[in-house]
Parts: sequence; C-alpha cells; structure tokens
Amino acid sequence: MKTKLSPEELIREIVDYDAIIVRSATKVTKDVITAGKDLKIIGRAGIGLDNVDVDAATQRGIMVANAPEGNVISAAEHTIALLMAQARRIPQANAALKSGEWARKLKGVELYDKVLGVVGLGRVGALVAARAKGFEMKVVAYDPYVSGERFKDLGVDMVDNLEDLLKQADFITIHLPKTKSTEGLIGEKEFGLMKNDARIVNTARGGIVDEDALVEALKEGRVAGAALDVFVKEPCTSSPLFDFEQVVVTPHLGASTVEAQDRAGIIIAQQVIAGLKGEFVSNAVNIAAARVEEAVKPFMPLAEKLGMLLTHIADVPINTIEIEYAGKIANHDTSILTVAALKGIFANVVHEPVTFVNAPLIAKERGIEIKEVKTKTARDYLSTVTIRGQDTEREISAGGTLVGKKNQERFINVYDFDIDMVPSEYMAFFQYTDKPGMIGKVGTILGQNSINIANMQVGRKVVHGEALMGVNVDAPIPDEVLEDIKEQAGIANAKFMVL
Repeated sequence: MKTKLSPEELIREIVDYDAIIVRSATKVTKDVITAGKDLKIIGRAGIGLDNVDVDAATQRGIMVANAPEGNVISAAEHTIALLMAQARRIPQANAALKSGEWARKLKGVELYDKVLGVVGLGRVGALVAARAKGFEMKVVAYDPYVSGERFKDLGVDMVDNLEDLLKQADFITIHLPKTKSTEGLIGEKEFGLMKNDARIVNTARGGIVDEDALVEALKEGRVAGAALDVFVKEPCTSSPLFDFEQVVVTPHLGASTVEAQDRAGIIIAQQVIAGLKGEFVSNAVNIAAARVEEAVKPFMPLAEKLGMLLTHIADVPINTIEIEYAGKIANHDTSILTVAALKGIFANVVHEPVTFVNAPLIAKERGIEIKEVKTKTARDYLSTVTIRGQDTEREISAGGTLVGKKNQERFINVYDFDIDMVPSEYMAFFQYTDKPGMIGKVGTILGQNSINIANMQVGRKVVHGEALMGVNVDAPIPDEVLEDIKEQAGIANAKFMVL
C-alpha cells in the first residue's frame, strides 16, 4: 500500500505490478498504463472512472473494474437523512440551541401520508422508495426503463411522465446519471409544475437540478425547500442557495460512510483477485474487443447508438426489448451486439456506469425481457440491426446498417418509418401529417433561432398520411424552440436528442 505518490513516482513504481487498486485521487493515466508492462487489471474502489484512462487500458488489453454497488446503501440512507432534516428543520434547530436559543417555534412537516416522487428507480432509487414506505409515505416514480412488474414488486406507483410526478409529489428525490439529456432536467418550467409546499432532494449529481432556477423558485415561494448533497461546481463553499434558511446542504457525503468505503474496498479486491485468476469479473467496464468476430466489430458502435436512439424516442415504460439481426450479420455470433445495444439503451437512464458486463444485469433488475431474433434475409441492405421496444400498448423501433467500404453508419428505420440518416451528435425527429410546406416551416424556425441544419431526411408510408422528418443539426435545440415548431408547424410529436 503506497499512497500520495506523485504522477512521476507512480510511473516509476508501476513497472513490476500485475494489478493496481485506486480510489478517486490517484490518476491512472495513459503514461501510467504504458509504463505498467505487466499490468493485467486496474481496480477502482468506487463508482466513478474519471481518474482512469479506460480507452488506453482497453487498447493495451488491460481490464478495468469498479465497485458501483459499494455505496448504494449509503447514498439511499443519506437521501432519507436529508429528506428528514429538511422536513423537520433539524439543522436550524441544532444551530439555534447551540447558540443559546430554545427555538420551540421551529415547526416542521411529517413524512407520514405524504407523496414521495422518485425520479429514477434504479438501485438507489429503489432503496429510497423502500425506506420511504417504512414512514408510510405514498411512493410514485418515473422511470421509463423499469417494467410494470418491477414497480409492482417494489410496491411503487408508476407515472407515465415527469410532469405528472412533479404535479402530485410533496417530496421529490432525484436518482439519475448526469448526461446531456438530464442536465438542467429540473428547471424553471418544472418548478412551476410543483406544489408550492413541495420539497426537493438531490443526492445524485450536481446540475440535474438547475441551481439558478431553484434560487428563483425559493425566492418566489414556488417550493418550500430543498436539500442538496451535490452541486454544479465542486468543491462548492459559496452559493446563493446557502442564504436560504429552508435549504439544507452537505458537501457530497452520499458515499461517505465507513461501511461504504470498506464495502467498495472489499468488492474491488474480490474483482482484482478474480481478474488475476482469469475468472469472470462481474464489474469489468471494458471488454477485450479482440475476442469479437471481425465481421461483427464494426456493428458495435452502431448497435450502441441504436440503443441510445430507442431510449430517446421512447416515452412509455418498455417491458420487452427485441433485437433483430437480418442478412449476413445473422450468420455470426451477435451476442456482443445485443449487449452493446443494451449498453446504449441504459447509458443515460441509470445512475451507475453502464458496461458490456453489467448491461444485461441492469435489464434483468428492471424486469425487462430481452429477445434476439435472426433472419438470413435483409430487405434493401446486406445486413441490418433493428431494435424494438414493446410496452403494453405499442411498439417502437430503431434500425440501422453499415454501408460502403468504410462501414459508414446509417439509421434506416425510426418509429417504423423508412429513412436514411447518418447518426450525429445532435438529431431531431418530427412526426406530422404529410402536406406541402412542412420542411420549410421547420427549417425557418430553426434558422430564426440560429440552429443550422446539416442534413434533413423525410420518410412516409402513404401520400398525405403520417410522415417523419429527421434532421441533423449543428447545435442543441432548446425545449422552447421544439414547442414553437410543434405549435407553428402543427407537428404532433417532436424529439431532440444528443447521441
């Protein structure tokens, strides 16, 4: 055990080691990985991997593993602690009494019979829900990638969208990863939907709750209070939020328990031992791509993007995911493509890092059935991959292929409309009734908002029937611009996504 090594000292030290275990402070850079000529596995005792160059490790064939489950109990308990501290004004009472004031006037609110809204029903969210039910709270949750059966097993009521949750909840708790799609998820509009006496807790990631919007909501009395463990910029020792008596804050202590730290250490030790023995490493976050057939490798990024696309266009809980391989690709072992698709599906909807190892486990935990279908014939293309998500009422789909000698990616089917689009970072899809002028209306509104269209494609089934317009744009499309397009152009459904 050697702590506080400088980067230069670590590079010199790592030469003869087969494995290294770190927490968050030590940076396992490309230079460290290159120097570790005998390295076989890198263990991160915790969930985050910002301090490990996973790509460099993968290129060297070095396994990287973490311990994402180590702190889930601590995170759930801290959420409940903040919930109660805010509701019963415990920090204020503590400060008053220690300063010599017997502040019996401090009145709180009960949790009993109140509605707790859980945004994100993954491991931590489910644990929070279970503990809240112990206080006889009514728990509702929004998570489109948790099956109805899973909700029933947890005794939690399912809501179809975030707006419905915000309108009925007395307390709201966030348990989502921070991504481009969840950043600022709770903003001015969302605070406007909440009850005036609602209270919000965030122990997930800073930035999911818009801090400026929260300040304004508190000033205007649109929310009763907040409890925060995470902030946009950390360390955070000064914030306008600190000026509000009804805001309780802690310095990112969700995982800071003796048990969580010990648990993470034990888990990662077990993972490293398994890796060195050549046994299955359940928390591996990278894979040895060399074991994948050469004909299958090029389809892996496409399958992952199709999974992400399906996530973005789905607005209902999905019970079953079917992945169809058609044409030449069906002659090969496509199991890794199924995992890649699941990795894309869950990448932006669960709190922990999604890997090629844990993606199937996440699907199983959420009660989602996975089906793999193969057919030797592909319509119009040599090989196609199509992902279908089935809920209790309808099916949604996203299909793609590779074209040309360079294996260029194409989306060829979205919402069951045939279309030909190159995937890009910023994309939007619009469903509408086919009639003249629609392309011009959408393009005009985007242009008025200085959003450049890189490419546009339209698909339809019959003339003057339903149509789908897909656009690649050079910048994000704000929600208010999407609403303008829907209202002014008569668009039934509009989705913007970041892939």
